[in-house]
Amino acid sequence: MNVARQSITPELRQWIVDQARAGRRPEDVLAAMRESGWDEDVAIEAMERSLEDFLGVAGTPPPVPVPEPDLAGSPAVVHAFDRDVQVLLQMRSPRVVVFGGLLSAAECAALIELAEPRLARSETVQVTTGGSEVHAARTSRGMFFQRSETDLIARIEQRIAALVHWPVERGEGIQVLHYAPGAQYEPHYDYFDPAQPGTPTILKRGGQRVGTLVMYLNTPARGGGTTFPDVGLEVGAVAGNAVFFSYDRPHPATKSLHGGAPVVEGEKWVATKWLREGVFT
Repeated sequence: MNVARQSITPELRQWIVDQARAGRRPEDVLAAMRESGWDEDVAIEAMERSLEDFLGVAGTPPPVPVPEPDLAGSPAVVHAFDRDVQVLLQMRSPRVVVFGGLLSAAECAALIELAEPRLARSETVQVTTGGSEVHAARTSRGMFFQRSETDLIARIEQRIAALVHWPVERGEGIQVLHYAPGAQYEPHYDYFDPAQPGTPTILKRGGQRVGTLVMYLNTPARGGGTTFPDVGLEVGAVAGNAVFFSYDRPHPATKSLHGGAPVVEGEKWVATKWLREGVFT
């Protein structure tokens, strides 16, 4: 088959949907398309577009705009406000990008120093009420900075905004977390479940979360990576690096299930930035 002439036709998309309805696994459908002569990139794009439509018909929420780094042409380095940042890895489904050198060693140390006196047992959002609570799934200690609380925080927030093309005012305050040996955060989604009664209260402050950036402030001796169980991906925790992922609807179809793997040896410090649909107040 001439790859240059390959196009995603309505007939192809319907065939993919038919395979999904028949219960065939996506990897088997992709293999069948490759065996038939389809270019892998075209086949993946066709599957993503077709299955998004299929899931939409099945009742998932419609997609919304999300933060997105400008990685046209697959650059090795991108400039973000005041710093050049490496692009180490990117995936489309889920949308995951690993950045190298987002923070300097001095910035990592400064964030830890500022955060440490204010640490308390980490809480999770209580979706039944809209409040927060300590939960057994999250065994870290943490604190939140106010947006632009210090010159350092403001500079990092501007860097993030430039990197993912999302306004500073659409971000929550940076949260710093400390994980001791054995501490972890079990797999979860960062969006707020629309089915829960407390979600409307949470969404009043800026709408749904649509993106997450986890910045590593140190390198644990062993363990502590960020895992994405749906796709078998684990991002190692390396000081100064960061992992970004977005989710265009509050639904498992985004494959944005993720967790903080247990710290096996040493400790782990991370700074997390959550991005909202609208202005976060």
